[in-house]
Amino acid sequence: MSTREEALAAVSCLLKYIEGDATREGLERTPERVVDSFAEIYAGYDQDPSEMLSATFNSEGYDGIVLLKDIEFHSTCEHHLQPFSGRAHVAYIPVDRIVGISKLARLVDMHAQRLQNQERITKNIADDLTTHLNPLGAAVIIEASHGCMRCRGVRKQNAIMTTSAMRGAFFEKSEARAELMQLIKS
Repeated sequence: MSTREEALAAVSCLLKYIEGDATREGLERTPERVVDSFAEIYAGYDQDPSEMLSATFNSEGYDGIVLLKDIEFHSTCEHHLQPFSGRAHVAYIPVDRIVGISKLARLVDMHAQRLQNQERITKNIADDLTTHLNPLGAAVIIEASHGCMRCRGVRKQNAIMTTSAMRGAFFEKSEARAELMQLIKS
């Protein structure tokens, strides 16, 4: 792993590449600000889904869909280091245990706060729910706008990419999937 000093030097090198002069007043502290912001933007590497999803509660017999929708997130595309952001819809059908709703939002943030692609975030959230909650079903749908599509390349300003991962009852039973989609739309 690189040191903070190496990261600062790398940012300085990029600034010289972009502007030619990284010593002007507006750029003097930019390497420190960038490296400090990386600690926040990429905080997901320091988090563990098993710890996050370990605090559960008795479901008290509830066996319907639990859905937290419109969870906003921001991530960074691993291919171009461009931002992408959107909203996630995370659902599961509990067996015996439920998890606090803030944990679902934190799980989305944990995966988004890593260099990513949208497909991997979607899959990993569904896999974590399945592994750590052992629900009857888990589903994740993510809709996002990608900087690499908006400001470079094809420059499509309004394109939205949608990905989904369905596990258990959401994969096997069209009724569960249809109910989930209706809940998301309402």
